[in-house]
This record gives sequence, C-alpha cells and structure tokens, in this order.
Amino acid sequence: MSTWNIIEKSKGELKVTIEGQAWKDAQVKAFDKLAKNVEIPGFRKGHAPKNMIEKSVSQNNVMIEAIESVANQLLQEGIKEYDLWPVARPELAIDDMNEDKADIRFIIVVKPEVTLGEYKGLPYAEDASEVADDEVNAELAKLQENYADMITKEGAVENGDTAVIDFEGFKDDIAFEGGKAEGHHLVIGSGSFIPGFEEQLIGAVAGDEKDINVVFPENYHAEELKGAPVVFKVKVNEVKSKQLPELNDEFAKDVNAPNVETLEDLKNLIKKDLGENKKTEVENKAMNDLITKVVEGATVDIPQEMIEDETNQLVNDFANRLQQQGFALDQFMQMTGQTIEQIREQMGKDAENKVKLRLVLEAIAKAEKIEVSDDEVEKEYQAIADQYKMEIAKVKELISTLSLSEDIRIRKAYDLIKDTATK
Repeated sequence: MSTWNIIEKSKGELKVTIEGQAWKDAQVKAFDKLAKNVEIPGFRKGHAPKNMIEKSVSQNNVMIEAIESVANQLLQEGIKEYDLWPVARPELAIDDMNEDKADIRFIIVVKPEVTLGEYKGLPYAEDASEVADDEVNAELAKLQENYADMITKEGAVENGDTAVIDFEGFKDDIAFEGGKAEGHHLVIGSGSFIPGFEEQLIGAVAGDEKDINVVFPENYHAEELKGAPVVFKVKVNEVKSKQLPELNDEFAKDVNAPNVETLEDLKNLIKKDLGENKKTEVENKAMNDLITKVVEGATVDIPQEMIEDETNQLVNDFANRLQQQGFALDQFMQMTGQTIEQIREQMGKDAENKVKLRLVLEAIAKAEKIEVSDDEVEKEYQAIADQYKMEIAKVKELISTLSLSEDIRIRKAYDLIKDTATK
C-alpha cells in the first residue's frame, strides 16, 4: 500500500507500508544475509546453529536490513504508479516497524510544474547589416600581420617591436623562483609582462643592459611576490620589427585561399565571409532574444537541488577545460585568488538559467504533444557515432534511449518557437 503527497513546492512524500508475506520473506532473507557474517566460537563463520545465531542478530537489525533490501524496488514501483520524475536522490525514512509490518517513506524532489507564457507567434528579427569597406580593410590588415616577416632592427626599441631579452628578477637582492629566462621574445605593448616592464624597454638598443624596477600586482598568483617591488636585470640581445607584405595580387595568391588569384578576389572572399558571419551572429542573437522572452514569460519554482546539480556540472566542465589546457582547478584558484565557493557562486546564475530553459522547453514539448520516433532516435545515435568516430553500439552504451529521445524532444520544442515566430 502506498500514497503520494506534495509537502512543499516540488518536494513530496511517498509513503509505503510493507506487510504480509512480502514483509515476512524480506525479514527471512535479511536474517540469512546477516547470519553469514556472524562468528561464534567453535563454528565456521556463518555456520552456527540458527538458535545460536539468533542470539547474536537483533530483530531490529534484521528489520532495517529487510527495509534496505526492498527499498529500491518499492521506490521504483511508486515512481511508476504516480508518474513521478525525481530530480535528486530520494531520502529514505522509517516511520515504524515491527515483525508484522513496516511503514516507510521516501522524501522525493520532483520536477516542478511550469506555467507557460506566450511561446508562439513572437516577433523575430534577423536583419544583418551590410559589410562596410572599413571592415574588409581591417581583415586585410590582420592578414598582413599574420604574413608579416620579423626582421632584425638596427635602431631603438619602439612600441610594437619584439625585444629578444635575457632577464633575471631580484627581490631584496635575492633572485626569486620563476624570474629568469634567456632569449625571451617580448612584444612591446602586448601587456604580457608585469605592468611597467615593457615601457622601460622603449628606447633600448641591442647590446644594452639595464635594471628595470617594477612592482608586482596585489593579485599576483605567487603569494611572496604580491605587491612586492623587484628589480629585473635585463640584457637586450636583439630588436626585431614586423615587415608587412604589400597588398597586391601576389599577396592574395600567397594567402592560398580557394579561387583567389587577385587582391580583388581576396577582398570579395573576405566580404562574403564577413557577411555570413554577421548573418550567423544576428540569427543567434535573434534566437537568444526570442528564447529569453519565452523563458521570462514562464513561471516555475525551481528546486534548489536542480540548481546545485547543474552548478556541479558546470564546475566539472570548467575543470575539464582547464585540464585540457594543462591546468588543474586548484592551480587556477591559486592564480586568481578565488575559492571554490566563489566559483560556484559565479556559475550559480548560469546554472539556474539553464535549468529553467530546459524545464520550459520540456513543458512546451508536453503542451504541444511533441513525439519522437524510433527512427529519429536511431538517426541521432548514428549522427553522434559519426561525429565522434565511434561504434554506434558504444554510443548506445553511453547514452540511454530515454535520455536521447528527451534531448530530441527539447530540440523540437526549440525549433517550434523559431518556426512559429513572426518576422
């Protein structure tokens, strides 16, 4: 026997009574399991007579073990009977138990109800502006920079030059760790070094040796150098400057772009690419604005557990991205002076927005009775397998059919919002 009642917001209680033969059988199995671990002198572990084992195993422990052994099955039956969708691990509580019956309850946080606002026929604008000549010229200038040659310069260091330097840093006349390098290429004006360092190299020539006085920032990652005044002993080995290629047909050919033979061809290609990029940016912004209106127009009381779970996912994703770049999350926190609590707080709002977006899209899919066919699921499995160059059987091991089907439903709801918008 079971009942389901909401006790607050999206939290409810699934109450279950276990009695009769089912409860007796559960206790017998529980006793047999506990008996295997009972040690009584003169007998092998778990092989003493039952009446002796019964003295060592309390009835209370047997009943608790019996409840734990059947709890998951009872939970799944209740979830199916009342069509529940838990969003966090349910909590188990025992209200009463004796040899004849047990009264237990599961405290379950379920997916909240969503009250939808308008989501069809909303205004949608995606007009992209024309590509101006200045924008094309700016891209040409970037290409020039990319194809520039670095040549040795006889004169003094100027902003934009590259100084090839040896340096060693000293704090209180003692060299500090990580403050020494040889043959370092420093682009003057890049802001890649400690504030004030690059400016003091302007005017130097190859062969110069000089002391550069700087103060480390207060937020520097190394504790012993935060806010510390230091001296770098620097030798300028070489000064290099960029030699930009001339903008002509020869340069256009060197770029080696498809169907580009002349400078005019290159400009047309740049203009075409910029136009496509603008169109994509405008479409993305228009769609984001549209989705924002739909989400803001809906009302939903999101359980904190859902936000916490999504925050955990965002933090894990961030840590994985850092790892791919050769950093650990602990290193990042040390360098930035942030705590894990601060990082979680920063990501908390994004997590809440993501959860609400998905809940709203799920509600739209339900309202519109959007369905997903077996063929659509199979095609999605194949697409994932092709994208990641995996066997489709392996993909199916990693992603459940139910999960993938739900993702497709969400995507269909997203497309419905766009397809019904007015332009």
